[in-house]
Amino acid sequence: MPQFSLPSTVRLSRTHKISAALVASASCAAALAMTAAPSHADAPAARASSVVKPVGANGLPVVAKDNAGQDKAQEQTITASVSDGLKVTSLDKQGHAAQQAANRSTERKEITKQAPKAAAPKQYTNNLDGWIREALDIMKSKGIPGSYNGLHRNIMRESSGNPYAINNWDINARNGIPSKGLLQVIQPTFNTYHVKGTPHNLYDPVANITAAANYAAHRYGSIDNVNSAY
Repeated sequence: MPQFSLPSTVRLSRTHKISAALVASASCAAALAMTAAPSHADAPAARASSVVKPVGANGLPVVAKDNAGQDKAQEQTITASVSDGLKVTSLDKQGHAAQQAANRSTERKEITKQAPKAAAPKQYTNNLDGWIREALDIMKSKGIPGSYNGLHRNIMRESSGNPYAINNWDINARNGIPSKGLLQVIQPTFNTYHVKGTPHNLYDPVANITAAANYAAHRYGSIDNVNSAY
């Protein structure tokens, strides 16, 4: 506290003493206030640090009411963009799956087109015409010459088209090996000139024709060259 001194000749009354004490007390209070008060440079920082921004339940700062409309619109735009992106991705996946299915279907169709169909077995009628035609196909595959007319002409002369015809009066019959079948073939000749793939049965029409044509090809060049008993 500051000390005040008065000349010894001056006499202070009680009122003067009280006033002096009040002045001294006010000076001390002012000095203490200046010491405790923060400087002007620190005041803004202190005030700034004392400001606390409100935080929402999601941990993000609460937006002022006047910006809420803009932020909501921006949020809706982002949500719509994400939704559109998911839709595009889903459509891409569906399109890719559909394309793969179409490719597999095309590949299966191409394989089906490329795969050769098994030829249906050729059907022949069970009569003289069918027997001759079947025999001709077999003869062609084996390289045995002969024509429909050549076979038909010799068959009609030898057996009249009867697959079970048998000759019991010629030399072969007297020797115990009668001529049999459509083209009147004896058993030894049939055994020698039998065509593979036909039945081992002398009375079988197709087997009889092919064996006789095979024999005639070796001896006469072709069944077409035979015009009498052979």
